Amino acid sequence: MQQYEKDHLALVLENAAECTVLLKSNGDFPLGAPQAIDAFGAGLRYTVKGGTGSGEVNSRFTYTIEEGLEKEGFRITSKSWLDSYDAIRTLERKAFAKAVKREAIANHENPFIYCMGREMPEPEYTIPLEKKSEVAIYVVSRNSGEGSDRRPVPGDVMLSNSEVRDILECNRKYEKFLLVLNVGGALDLSPVMEVENILLLSQLGVDCGKVLADIMLGKQNPSGKLTTTWAAWEDYSSEGTFGDWNDTRYVEGIYVGYRYFDSIGKKPLFPFGYGLSYTSFTLEHMATSVSGDMITTSVKVKNVGNATGKEVVQVYVSKPSGKLDQPYQELAAFAKTMALAPSEEEVLELQFKLSDMASYDMDSASYVLEAGDYIIRVGNCSSDTKIVGVATLNEIVTVRKVKNCLGNPDFTDIRLQAPVDEIPAEVVRLTIDASAIPTTVVDYNVEYEIDERVKKLSNEELSYLAIGGFDPDAKGLSVIGNAAIHVAGAAGETTSQLEKYGLGALIMADGPAGLRLAKEYYEDVKGAHAALSGGAIPQSILDMMGPVSRFIAQLITGGSKTPKNVELKEQACTMIPIGTAIAQSFNLDLALCFGDLVGTEMEMFGVHLWLAPALNIHRSILCGRNFEYYSEDPLVSGLMAAAITQGVQAHRGRATTIKHYAANNAETNRYCNNSQVSERAMREIYLRGFEICVKTSQPHALMTSYNLLNGTHTAEHRGLIEDILRREWGYQGMVMTDWVMTMMESKRSKYRNSLSEKVAAAGGDLFMPGGKKDYERVVKALQDGRLERKQLEINGTRVVRKTQELIG
Repeated sequence: MQQYEKDHLALVLENAAECTVLLKSNGDFPLGAPQAIDAFGAGLRYTVKGGTGSGEVNSRFTYTIEEGLEKEGFRITSKSWLDSYDAIRTLERKAFAKAVKREAIANHENPFIYCMGREMPEPEYTIPLEKKSEVAIYVVSRNSGEGSDRRPVPGDVMLSNSEVRDILECNRKYEKFLLVLNVGGALDLSPVMEVENILLLSQLGVDCGKVLADIMLGKQNPSGKLTTTWAAWEDYSSEGTFGDWNDTRYVEGIYVGYRYFDSIGKKPLFPFGYGLSYTSFTLEHMATSVSGDMITTSVKVKNVGNATGKEVVQVYVSKPSGKLDQPYQELAAFAKTMALAPSEEEVLELQFKLSDMASYDMDSASYVLEAGDYIIRVGNCSSDTKIVGVATLNEIVTVRKVKNCLGNPDFTDIRLQAPVDEIPAEVVRLTIDASAIPTTVVDYNVEYEIDERVKKLSNEELSYLAIGGFDPDAKGLSVIGNAAIHVAGAAGETTSQLEKYGLGALIMADGPAGLRLAKEYYEDVKGAHAALSGGAIPQSILDMMGPVSRFIAQLITGGSKTPKNVELKEQACTMIPIGTAIAQSFNLDLALCFGDLVGTEMEMFGVHLWLAPALNIHRSILCGRNFEYYSEDPLVSGLMAAAITQGVQAHRGRATTIKHYAANNAETNRYCNNSQVSERAMREIYLRGFEICVKTSQPHALMTSYNLLNGTHTAEHRGLIEDILRREWGYQGMVMTDWVMTMMESKRSKYRNSLSEKVAAAGGDLFMPGGKKDYERVVKALQDGRLERKQLEINGTRVVRKTQELIG
């Protein structure tokens, strides 16, 4: 390991406990010293460092939890159980791979696409639990990834029968027992709620075992909070659809996550914002005041326990229901304390603008604050809040006048009647004058300046700017892993066809858990190439394919057949915790540090654009890529993405690409699935995090999603790209597509894939990863008048100027 690897790994490991969530604790942990333990469960040897797909990082090494615990001095006394489980899992794995291949053939699907992201459910087994120590842990592990969604079945969202049986037996048999969850998304833990010690370890990178050992020994204290509601599967909202092949209907509207549970008065297993510590805290409301529409709440946090720890204070607002129905409460602000020693105190000051809490009225196409009482609540999770103040708005206010531009679904959102609490007489009463909140009217008629260099380009040259870099003479496909020639394993780059004009290529690397580059590569006169042995595709996916499909998949996603007698080189990138885990820290400074880490490695490896962070909403716990995303709440999502962006972009010439814009909340038929969502739900839930990130940090690039929105591909949606992103939010960066390839389409889809000329016409600057046919479509559209040259010049100006800004 080089020094930067050691430093970056230390940064991750020393702070990872902030990303973990202690769900239950009875005081049996931490332990006094490393000791002999019985350890069971798939996660001991099949530890998941992070999900599959673009979230994968080809790190130099990975330790299993078993290896990590042993490195820290623990002695595992259940080796025979683990060996028996290995044998069962190997057989189940082979059977599963054969079954999936048969399914792909039966459904007439491309095996590579059909297998992408598919994970084997936890197998059933019968292995005796032999007690050899007084302490035991059981590690549940779940994986998911790009291309497939999770399922509400035993061994996936639900615990398998074997897991339930053994977890409960361990809980009865051992003096001290800890259930550990090495998972990237929620599980239904209802069958094992009698367990008194449960740790959501999450997926933290290459040495989850080291972090677990630190927590078990009290060297680190968990201080994370849930960013997604954990409930019994049957208690989640059944409104709307999920997993339908062609159309997904977001009938639940704004009632997502805790907004739904709180509004119907349903208690989940573990609520949003929830998390324990090895110590205890008290929260004391000090004051709440208002200036204009800025509301400030001060809260004193005191550590009343016996260990050093951190606490997260959360401020929620309940809005008055008038013409518009409202959820019970919405997160308005949060803050985390420093590490407080026993008896130590800290006063946190939390602020938010009431205008930022405005609701969207589709009838008037306006963000409005209705007249009435805005109830301010303080707590340490969504189900444990106390009313500390009431701000009364004397009349309705139009905060921002916009226009409806997202199309209409074929349904009407549900309306819920949230419970109304009695307001204590002693709480602070504030008055907000409507005149203190100005009305903004968005001007959509803006003339763009066109760069003189762009004006001089021919149609053919100008078209190159609109397409990701590709070799015009290449016969193969240009996909993630070999779509770049300057950095091996990079996801892609902008065109190199205009270098004679001094315009270099912007190099892009995938994320969002670190830079996803080839671990092994070689160089020749054409550039840098990932070696076939570089691990471009997880072995679990390759196992599901036949020899031909496996070889083709490796070639198109990061491998060229490595020539003989070439020098193989290595490059190692640091893996940071998955997005959900970072958000669970509720620590924006830590998120910024992780962004800074990535920015440093971007400088080292010559990467300009990181294709991250990803901030789609956890609409359903079934989404296969939720581990990449932050939360069910748009405020948490937006602020976390902004902090990471600020960390990366503090490095000159390095930038983020926030994604996937927007309503990309499932992986089923993701290339051609139509998300049907109301304008209100889009603006208040699914676009809100992007808006916060853009206005807070101005990321240099943004990636649209594969899916359609109300019948129009997001990459071809002028309302999303021009009207909202650029005109309403003032976005100054580039817009690119996700990696669009016709081979990814399913024969069962009723909608087509995105087209390069239509993307350009909508104001999309880059069609990625780019290929000869995509380029030719743009040239032809220019020639026959379906695409205006002026629009392509506007798009090209953004690419040229952003390239100049980042490269110089």
